[in-house]
Amino acid sequence: GQIVYSIAEETERGASVGNIAKDLGIDAATLSARKFRMITGSSKQYFHINASTGALSVNEPIDREQLCELKSVCLLNYELVLENPLELYRMEFKVLDINDNSPSFSLSEYHINVPEFLSPGARFTLPNAQDLDEGANSVQNYTLSPDEHFHLEMQIRGDGSKYPELVLKKALDREQQATHRLVLTAKDGGNPPKSGDVPVIVTVLDTNDNAPEFEHSVYRASILENSPSGTLVVQVHATDLDEGPNGEIRYSFSNTTSADLQRMFLIHPHTGEVTVNGVLAVQRPLLEMLIEARDNGAFGMSSTAKLLVEITDVNNHGPEITITSLSSPIPEDAVPGTVIALLSILDKDPGENGKVTCQIPDNLPFQLKPSLQNYYSLVTSEVLDRELISEYNITITAADLGSPPITTQKTIWVQISDVNDNPPVFSADAFDVFVEENNPLGAFIYQVSASDPDTGENGRVSYVLRNSTVAGSALTSFLSVNLANGSIYAKRAFDFEQLRSFYFQVEAKDNGSPALSAAITVNVYISDQNDNAPTILYPTSQNGSVAVEVVPRLADEDYLVTKVVADDEDNAENAWLSYHLAHASDSTLFQLSPHTGELRTLRSMRSTDFLKHKVVVVVRDHGDPPLSSTVTVGILLADTLPQALPDFDDSGEPPPLLNATNVYLIVSLACVSFIFAAFLLFLAIVRL
Repeated sequence: GQIVYSIAEETERGASVGNIAKDLGIDAATLSARKFRMITGSSKQYFHINASTGALSVNEPIDREQLCELKSVCLLNYELVLENPLELYRMEFKVLDINDNSPSFSLSEYHINVPEFLSPGARFTLPNAQDLDEGANSVQNYTLSPDEHFHLEMQIRGDGSKYPELVLKKALDREQQATHRLVLTAKDGGNPPKSGDVPVIVTVLDTNDNAPEFEHSVYRASILENSPSGTLVVQVHATDLDEGPNGEIRYSFSNTTSADLQRMFLIHPHTGEVTVNGVLAVQRPLLEMLIEARDNGAFGMSSTAKLLVEITDVNNHGPEITITSLSSPIPEDAVPGTVIALLSILDKDPGENGKVTCQIPDNLPFQLKPSLQNYYSLVTSEVLDRELISEYNITITAADLGSPPITTQKTIWVQISDVNDNPPVFSADAFDVFVEENNPLGAFIYQVSASDPDTGENGRVSYVLRNSTVAGSALTSFLSVNLANGSIYAKRAFDFEQLRSFYFQVEAKDNGSPALSAAITVNVYISDQNDNAPTILYPTSQNGSVAVEVVPRLADEDYLVTKVVADDEDNAENAWLSYHLAHASDSTLFQLSPHTGELRTLRSMRSTDFLKHKVVVVVRDHGDPPLSSTVTVGILLADTLPQALPDFDDSGEPPPLLNATNVYLIVSLACVSFIFAAFLLFLAIVRL
């Protein structure tokens, strides 16, 4: 997750630094599609990534001294963010110093007053040169122009820093030479080296041969960064062996101390007390100043001491929460551990005051996981269900470890997108439907309805009939269903006598991908209508003839003549039958049972009764309206079964002797006899 590059400052624009795709093992062709971006806290974008090749080049030359001031190590931190999937890489650019600055002195010339009575070996502080470069490119040594009275020596302070001193090697004589002009040259260690020089003008004096001496060459102090103005930092003290004005000391900041530090601190000229003056607006934890002690002699002598002030941090910055990347909405079927957001949490305070803890409420299906330094990933910790909760407001709370701690909150709105994880649901497992037979074509039968808690196309339900057969025919020849609302319609008229009940299944299917479905069974019961008249099963007649029953000539009373048997294809009341005697040639002779259909004699037969009788029986159902059928029964009074049954007319009298049938038979017999006689006569004539 991290890569480090080194680049020299002032590298020209367009110069190659590396190939980020190759170095990180990323396919360069996917950089644009994955919406790469470089994030930095710097106000300038110093680097550029080619979206096609992944080549990393300089976008703006870097001035290390301007960017990092006096820091020994100059670093630029970038984050490379890629999406689909979300990835974060940390890039660190180490800006290498080049020798692009020459040593310089704060003054255009430097003056030293030297009493003439000083003995060889007397020392005088020389100014330090400043070089903005670091390491070997900073000031490495000093040289002094040749002079018979002076030479240069390097001294080391208690903290290890070096400074030049002018050493008197031969006694001075003001009357022979009152002024000595020297040149102090500072050289750095660059290749090639650079240098800077300053004129040093030595004025020979007659008096004040002792310079003030500090008790310590280095003073150390520590103060809080929010210390108010007037807070005492440290008190320095120097002594001068001279007497009178030559021994009176005044304290001040050396000219080599930066103007910013001289504005932030004050030093009392007589007591040496260093106090805070205003706001300590610095980013460096350690400040370095030089304090000069100068006596009040006619030609004042001076010495310097170093003051190191450590700024102790106080917890005055709250954590800053930055949402680097956010994926919303997220699908409800996202697996636990799916990254939703990438957060950058930074506290500008150093040390414990800058350490941050981060948390979210426990009752949410999410958790925070630390990523790279100062980064957290917001990931799912449980399975999501949009049908229960469709969105979340996640409050992120960041608190530092200061005392008292400072807390910052930020709320992220995460929406949950729907996936097709719910099939349609019917309100019951089965429905019973009652339909009257003889329904019209297209008649509405029933409407089924299913609900789907998903949204959009995932929740849009359509209805179809599952393939099946009814009475040997395809279900679709009986019924149709509306695709959108589940209304079921009849495509043919139902007949209770042929089909009394059947069942089928309706499938509800959503429009998701893949689609989910559910089925329900619909039981259809056909209700009977009185659409069938009773059918006479016995007695039966053929070709329109009357059914004939033979009764003994002298039958007794209550003799069973016949029993009318009928059937009705309808059901229930529509099939309840009753029998009625609609007509009888002799109403005193016969009676009919209304429930059983038995035709019996009311009395014994007499010799005077007609030989033929005819009755008409009506069989009626109990439908609304009722339907009926009739049968005519001919009754012949005879002790034996005749060879030919007579015809029955309405009068009930016996038929004449020569009826049409007998005439036809006699004529036919006469014709055949005549033809046979003619044939015999013809044969006799032929023989003769």
